[in-house]
Amino acid sequence: MYTELSLYIDGQFLQGAGRHEQDVLNPATNLTIGKLPHATRADLDLALSSAKRAFDSWRLSSAFQRSQILRKVGELLRERAQIIGHCITLEQGKPLAEAVAEVSVCAEHADWHAEECRRIYGRVIPARNSQVQQTVLREPIGVCVAFSPWNFPFSQAFRKVVAAVGAGCSVILKGSSDTPSAVVAIAKLFHDAGLPPGVLNVVSGDSGMISDHLIRSPVVRKVSFTGSAPVGQQLAALSGSLMKRCTMELGGHAPVIVCDDADIESAADILAGFKFRNAGQVCISPTRFFVQEGAYERFVECFVSKAQSLKVGDGLDSSTQMGPLAQRRRVTAMEGFVDDARQRGASILAGGYALPGEGNFFAPTVMADIPEDSRFMNDEPFGPLAGIVRFKTLEEALHRANRLPFGLASYAFTTSSKNAHAISRGLEAGMVSINHLGLAIAETPFGGIKESGYGSEGGSETFDGYLTTKFVTQLN
Repeated sequence: MYTELSLYIDGQFLQGAGRHEQDVLNPATNLTIGKLPHATRADLDLALSSAKRAFDSWRLSSAFQRSQILRKVGELLRERAQIIGHCITLEQGKPLAEAVAEVSVCAEHADWHAEECRRIYGRVIPARNSQVQQTVLREPIGVCVAFSPWNFPFSQAFRKVVAAVGAGCSVILKGSSDTPSAVVAIAKLFHDAGLPPGVLNVVSGDSGMISDHLIRSPVVRKVSFTGSAPVGQQLAALSGSLMKRCTMELGGHAPVIVCDDADIESAADILAGFKFRNAGQVCISPTRFFVQEGAYERFVECFVSKAQSLKVGDGLDSSTQMGPLAQRRRVTAMEGFVDDARQRGASILAGGYALPGEGNFFAPTVMADIPEDSRFMNDEPFGPLAGIVRFKTLEEALHRANRLPFGLASYAFTTSSKNAHAISRGLEAGMVSINHLGLAIAETPFGGIKESGYGSEGGSETFDGYLTTKFVTQLN
């Protein structure tokens, strides 16, 4: 069963009622499973006025009250994870176990923000004059707008909402029109947890119209966006022209460095499983594999074997290990990457083709000997494609890994502490994970550098984007 879709404005769930509606498709079958109502400009204006009114009171709420609501959200989320995950699989395609895990882990984010929002401290600065008191206050920035993507439609949106709500802000959330049930589920969780009307509003529909209308509104003071670099750059430019703070979590093209002293079989197994998670549609997915010459043959053998063993199918089938791509256009994009690499002399070691059937299925693909001028080595594939190339020295690998303008996530495997130190200092990325996959947990920062964005969607740093600093000096 798929959920009934709606807008959520000022504490009310609003269905079609004359609004334009869009088909929501199941990527495993390309059949329609629901109708998504599009917000009108009047809906957006109502969301803005509701968020502004709610902020005026919510900003004065106690941290204890905000913490209680976030804790309740976490409790409800654990109860509903299976149902929410089922709907995500229907609209996004990932295996049900992955979808449920995406939802379940967000309970930790609710709990963590419930604790940390009680620790948003200011400070006292000793004054030069004994009659002067100097204090620094951290206050909620105001009404926020948040735009979340289709690849992790629940977790990416949820991280934004708990940070904004925990900081004392109100927020207008727009999820992807391809995967809308997740943000509707978030609205229901906060509604049932007792969040006051207007603190959270959820809208859907025309992305360009909605983003332009909301960001230009003088009511809005903060923008959070997760998505592609080109769109993020446009939104950041518009926000910057209006002096509005942004958090931008944009695309990546994550390099992996595998040194010949690593545990090769273990590294290949771990990385292959992570590479094809969510059909490679992950912003921090490892894509460019730089493997040292002494380990190259063993790594390729193990990695290819793992890729070829994966069962691709409908995410609701319990035996499925990789589901379909989220949209038909993603299949066409994968074919383009593979064709370009093949024409430039790359070897296709596994996959490289769309699978038969009505759904958007593409075989797990491993390519080798890919030239650096290929599309794959320069543009984020965002799909089940892995490219493996050799390197001789660590300096060479670091240079090639840092060559692109992206800097979100990066990975390395080595048993040498000297290599690990050089890699941790040398990789140009917001996140570096060595010998395991330790990213995207509630208490750690999550964000990139260079064209992969700025700001954090995790760790204590996440509140920085939702708070302002006020200095108060008083002569007694």
